[in-house]
Amino acid sequence: MRTYRYFLLLFWVGQPYPTFSTPLSKRTSGFPAKKRALELSGNSKNELNRSKRSWMWNQFFLLEEYTGSDYQYVGKLHSDQDRGDGSLKYILSGDGAGDLFIINENTGDIQATKRLDREEKPVYILRAQAINRRTGRPVEPESEFIIKIHDINDNEPIFTKDVYTATVPEMSDVGTFVVQVTATDADDPTYGNSAKVVYSILQGQPYFSVESETGTYQFKTPESSPPGTPIGRIKASDADMGENAEIEYSITEGEGLDMFDVVTDQETQEGVITVKKLLDFEKKKVYTLKVEASNPHVEPRFLYLGPFKDAATVRIMVEDVDEPPVFSKLAYILQIREDAQINTTIGSVTAQDPDAARNPVKYSVDRHTDMDRIFNIDSGNGSIFTSKLLDRETLLWHNITVIATEINNPKQSSRVPLYIKVLDVNDNAPEFAEFYETFVCEKAKADQLIQTLRAIDKDDPYSGHQFSFSLAPEAASGSNFTIQDNKDNTAGILTRKNGYNRHEMSTYLLPVVISDNDYPVQSSTGTVTVRVCACDHHGNMQSCHAEALIHPTGLSTGALVAILLCIVTLLVTVVLFAALRRQRKKEPLIISKEDIRDNIVSYNDEGGGEEDTQAFDIGTLRNPAALEDGKLRRDVAPEALLPARRPPAAPDSTDVRDFLRQRLQEHDRDPTAPPYDSLATYAYEGAGSAAASLSSLESSTTDSDQSYDYLREWGPRFRKLADLYGAADGDRDS
Repeated sequence: MRTYRYFLLLFWVGQPYPTFSTPLSKRTSGFPAKKRALELSGNSKNELNRSKRSWMWNQFFLLEEYTGSDYQYVGKLHSDQDRGDGSLKYILSGDGAGDLFIINENTGDIQATKRLDREEKPVYILRAQAINRRTGRPVEPESEFIIKIHDINDNEPIFTKDVYTATVPEMSDVGTFVVQVTATDADDPTYGNSAKVVYSILQGQPYFSVESETGTYQFKTPESSPPGTPIGRIKASDADMGENAEIEYSITEGEGLDMFDVVTDQETQEGVITVKKLLDFEKKKVYTLKVEASNPHVEPRFLYLGPFKDAATVRIMVEDVDEPPVFSKLAYILQIREDAQINTTIGSVTAQDPDAARNPVKYSVDRHTDMDRIFNIDSGNGSIFTSKLLDRETLLWHNITVIATEINNPKQSSRVPLYIKVLDVNDNAPEFAEFYETFVCEKAKADQLIQTLRAIDKDDPYSGHQFSFSLAPEAASGSNFTIQDNKDNTAGILTRKNGYNRHEMSTYLLPVVISDNDYPVQSSTGTVTVRVCACDHHGNMQSCHAEALIHPTGLSTGALVAILLCIVTLLVTVVLFAALRRQRKKEPLIISKEDIRDNIVSYNDEGGGEEDTQAFDIGTLRNPAALEDGKLRRDVAPEALLPARRPPAAPDSTDVRDFLRQRLQEHDRDPTAPPYDSLATYAYEGAGSAAASLSSLESSTTDSDQSYDYLREWGPRFRKLADLYGAADGDRDS
């Protein structure tokens, strides 16, 4: 339900009392040769004393709205050249001269002829001069003076609007801003209290109230507003135009002098109030400012009119917003010993909701900053504890981030860095700073320094490192060297006897024990290698190898060189002989024709297939009658050349066909039968062929009349073929 309420505002102003003042100021100019003065007397009837200066000027004050029957007396002009004989004449010029203001040309008295209104014109500038009545020449330089109209309270305040309309939500908090009202007064604000406006409510109480002095410039801004955020605008009015109407705003005093700022909008000449620093509702909820508006361009001749500025009070209310939790510190630094057990508490962090609701907060660790999950946190109280063992020598500082989140509003969260330093525990033994391998000269003297030892320790004790060096107990009694601890974390190896023999002992292994002085004491044993070397008389190493002893009866160096040359010559001879043997021509593969051993002859070339007729004439197989006399095989050299027997060709020799088919089947069934990489080609012309037979023996006789005994005389390669055909004839005969 909406209810409309009306209230009346009452304004009153103070009635000033009449005041008259004639402040005197002086200006030096004119003629230095003659010292003359024009005196001006005010309406106080008190004449001014003569000054030895050329000119004196004054400022007169008149009350506005004069209601008397006579002219209002302003003042009197007088020159020291006036002897009272009527020879001088006073004249007046400037604003209103001869109309509003008149002067008695004989006496110099100035009077106002009309009622003056300050709101119409507050200041009049006039010029006075004394001239010789007979010659018309001035006897004194012209003098300028000002007549300022004193204000009286003759104007009532006027609102900038006839009716102000505003709305306010029901159940609004007390102090909620409703509307801004503004009234102005045309009277002079610099003189008395005539222009001072006071606001009050006639109707509408107790539901509404009004700021008695300002009429409620009042703004609101949330506490989360960043610096530079505009809050509201204020405006001062100026009747001038152009640059004379430009206004500058500034905050002169108030509780929020350092929290807010005001700038001028050059287009609208309004003052824009902005946030200067971050606000906090929980610390301060309301700020009161005094904002001043002034003219930056004021002509010096109008400075006497009073201050060209005005001020207004501005109230700014800070609104509460839901803020994320706030940690008690900007960063936390904790420490823990590196030998701490798992679940050891390191410390804790604290955060709370800054809002009035004080919502509960839970804690967590940002795992992006603790990938190995070395630490954990209690979500309720913020206690930090370890979840893994620590090692200071591996990582001295752990930098993690803790998150605090509102339980009721998980979107509101904040983070804080947590730096954890791992404190040192003496858990590492000292060791040599480097691998030590040194030498001792064969002619070294006792107590001679041959090496300085240094040690390092991964630990970092609070009081610094303190190492001690000594020989291992098992080597301390019979050692040829001693250890001298220098008490500065270094030690020296000294010889214990005079002279060393590298042929007896070329290398010594010296065990050295290094200990620290921390708690618990840690120690380690390092080995120093000492080699016995031959040195020159300056102690510089020359050789450290144990050479073989040479007896007088042994070979001389020349003999050894001769033996070495002989061995080299023998080796060269053997190499040359082997090279010559490689160049000798190879023997034939088959040396004797009687050699009947199974041999594999490699010709290292590739056959030409069916078109290759160099090894045998395949045409003979296809046409035995085409065999030429004297044409022999070129791949076999028989012992004796026998005339070829030409048996008559059979019309159709089925025996050869059966033989070929049988052998072909045997080859197909036997994958191991030689040759493995040969292609056996068999051809059969069939019935009606001109060959009449597939006999490869170029015989013109029939199979039954053919004799294959001569094949045995061709060598071992044809004996198998002769046996095969001979066996076949025996089978047919049987």
